[in-house]
Amino acid sequence: MSQSPPDRQPKTFHVKSYGCQMNVYDGERMAELLQERGMSAVSESLDADLVVLNTCHIREKAAEKVYSEIGRLAREDGTRPMIAVAGCVAQAEGAEISRRARTVDIVVGPQAYHRLPGLIDDAMAGRAAVDTDMPAASKFEALPGRTRRSGPTAFLTVQEGCDKFCTYCVVPYTRGAEVSRPWSAILDEARALVDAGAREITLIGQNVNAWTGEDEAGRKQGLDGLAYALDSIPGLARIRYTTSHPNDMTQGLIEAHRDLPSLMPFLHLPVQSGSDRILKAMNRSHTRDSYLRIIERVRAARPDIALSGDFIVGFPGETDADFEETLSIVRETRYAQCYSFKYSPRAGTPAADMDGQIPAEVMDERLKRLQAAITADQHAFNRATVGKRTTVLLERKGRYPGQLIGKSPWLQSVVVEAEGAQIGDLIEVDILSAGPNSLAGAPVAAQAA
Repeated sequence: MSQSPPDRQPKTFHVKSYGCQMNVYDGERMAELLQERGMSAVSESLDADLVVLNTCHIREKAAEKVYSEIGRLAREDGTRPMIAVAGCVAQAEGAEISRRARTVDIVVGPQAYHRLPGLIDDAMAGRAAVDTDMPAASKFEALPGRTRRSGPTAFLTVQEGCDKFCTYCVVPYTRGAEVSRPWSAILDEARALVDAGAREITLIGQNVNAWTGEDEAGRKQGLDGLAYALDSIPGLARIRYTTSHPNDMTQGLIEAHRDLPSLMPFLHLPVQSGSDRILKAMNRSHTRDSYLRIIERVRAARPDIALSGDFIVGFPGETDADFEETLSIVRETRYAQCYSFKYSPRAGTPAADMDGQIPAEVMDERLKRLQAAITADQHAFNRATVGKRTTVLLERKGRYPGQLIGKSPWLQSVVVEAEGAQIGDLIEVDILSAGPNSLAGAPVAAQAA
């Protein structure tokens, strides 16, 4: 830890989040905690009195990236901001960070960041400021209410942790067991986000469709019931959720996609491999066939749904035949978009010690082939959208004057020129053309004029 405490109370802060949507959400909540303390956010880390590095531990060399970032926080005059390392790297490697990075003042895990203000006081007093506990009491009960102005889209954590224990994954060790937030707390936060300007809310969790709870009448509910309740909130136009596990994809949730116009026709459902042998080695607890049967049921309920997935290539023991099975499930499913990665051994996970580790050059070649197949399907999906009329939620300004960029129901970026429209508006658009990563559209009203 830092060899000497900071010489003054921090008045400004900068939060830098890496990785998943959960980290984005956590970063926002930490910012709210610091603002409640009376601190002000600044856009540049070297201008801040306190820098929070909100880290992700999923990929290889995540910790090394953190140490590099810490090194860049030295100012030319020899001073530095107070440094807090938060998130999953802090949870997994807190002791090593304390030993190796003497300029770090605070280490706090993802289940303890509600204690950040107290840790700042500890650091100021020269006391050890390390908290990687996973307390039984939910951190959400200690976080301030959502009062900040929101953009047109917002994340809302409804579930944390994972009980699946995939053999390659550190999440059960860094985020803990699966925990669902209470029904009333989620609805209260959703209403606050809508009151603050959100038109679309994405429910997030490590296994978001594992969420369970009881409604105000004491009835047991799953994520489908929660979606129906959120649908009744005035002003909330769109609902999304991520990331899902195939084993928690209930028929009720599939039918919610059929019945709720606010539940967007987009599903991110990771499969990781097309080979049953590799899925078993990953401890994925689903098979190729069971996954494909889920996709069939989803498409039967919502034929226009866009599908997204995750793939790992080069898992220990993966043969050429196993990889061909992955390519074939991509061809069969026809994803609208996907995330794909080379296998990355994480210390402490069973897969890291498995025999049959795949050479880097083999993983590189397989990933290149997989991404070519995925990209072709993504382009085909985008092209199939041309000529459709759909609703776009405007989210930000485009690169050129007069341009606005929004999202289609299928999570595609759509570039439009819509005179008089503002960020946060939902407008009817005809899709005119499709590129690899975005669509071009024209507002219906503008064409009619």
